[in-house]
Amino acid sequence: MNIYISNANGEPIYQQIVTQIKAQIISGELKEGDALPSMRLLAKELRISVITTKRAYEELEREGFLVSYTGKGSFVAAPNREFLREQKLREVEEHLEKAASAAKMCGIGREELSEMLNLLMEE
Repeated sequence: MNIYISNANGEPIYQQIVTQIKAQIISGELKEGDALPSMRLLAKELRISVITTKRAYEELEREGFLVSYTGKGSFVAAPNREFLREQKLREVEEHLEKAASAAKMCGIGREELSEMLNLLMEE
């Protein structure tokens, strides 16, 4: 499991961990039942506080991405397909909002924008 922390990012470290682990689960790089490093080991590898990794794991567990068992560790949870789909829909909506805004600024109409989207979807 590769996690990269950036101090220049501006995003809290625990959130960077959450985002990257979610991305690895969604992409299939991490699969249901895969064990994650212990909080202490991850903290040591990333050279951060155990409190930070604990916060990240707790958030991932709250959101249904991880399950933790006392004495055994944290594991990738069975995927909640509906939750993952909803999350991706929100992401797509955000990108479409930006595209629509940029199109308006450039004078691109709905029909032309739709045509562009259709072409992109074919690729």
